[in-house]
Amino acid sequence: MSSGHEHTSAVSAAGQHKRPLVIALCLTATYMVVEVVAGLLVGSLALISDAGHMLTDVAGLGMALAAIQVAQTRRSPSATFGLYRLEVLAALANTLLLFAVAAYVLFEAWRRFQDPTNIPGAWLIVVASVGLAVNVASFLLLRAGARESLNVRGASLEVLSDMIGSVGVIVAGVVLITTGWKYIDPIVGVAVGLFILPRAYRLGAEALRVLLQVAPRDVDVDAVRGRLASITGVVDVHDLHVWTLTSGIRVATAHVLITDGSSSEAIFTGANTVLADEFGIEHVTLQVEPPGRHADREMIV
Repeated sequence: MSSGHEHTSAVSAAGQHKRPLVIALCLTATYMVVEVVAGLLVGSLALISDAGHMLTDVAGLGMALAAIQVAQTRRSPSATFGLYRLEVLAALANTLLLFAVAAYVLFEAWRRFQDPTNIPGAWLIVVASVGLAVNVASFLLLRAGARESLNVRGASLEVLSDMIGSVGVIVAGVVLITTGWKYIDPIVGVAVGLFILPRAYRLGAEALRVLLQVAPRDVDVDAVRGRLASITGVVDVHDLHVWTLTSGIRVATAHVLITDGSSSEAIFTGANTVLADEFGIEHVTLQVEPPGRHADREMIV
């Protein structure tokens, strides 16, 4: 016996805001290239570091779009879970790249402290001000979608946090113009580089958590088992598994032993309501086992 209904995932919600994501990605990626070129031309570590920070925005926006595109693309019959894990693999690759950028910035800053470089403060202010404007425009584009989709919300937070980097570079430019203090450029570079590291760590840790099929951080598996066992007619819950397929898509499977005379449909409905409302798990497979018999029926949502 089976029963099911349509679920609205974070990916499908984000699909309604694909155009703003594309525009924000183009703006951010274009300006990231400009910032790298300008940083290399004037020798500013702060600009290069901020460009590395903007790389996280490009990656976040790109993964959001990739998730939408994959969800909208017809999947192969052999890919029974779809290609959602590509988003997670991209996040892991992005983590390694971010650590490499941060390591370069910190190493270069160490060299700059030993031999400070003359940096034109006016260039820093101009370039970073344009970058700040790009970040503000991208954030406004994503604001509506962020209220409806966790996927888009994550991308918008990437953009919002990058504003801090742009403001830091502007501050460095002002200090260079007003005081000529050369150490401000590597100091801001280090600050932005260190700001990248915890974000990269969290991104990588979450990607590994998904790939290893560990339960979401905010889901207590014992609490899930206890709530399922508390449903009227349920005797025991075993072989319970909870994991994340990709951002916004949580999955659970379980074997449920029921009492004689219990309504399988009622237990099935109650279990799905509990998992969805209390734990945010909407993709569920329950195998119902009547007492004294092997599992003989499967219900899938």
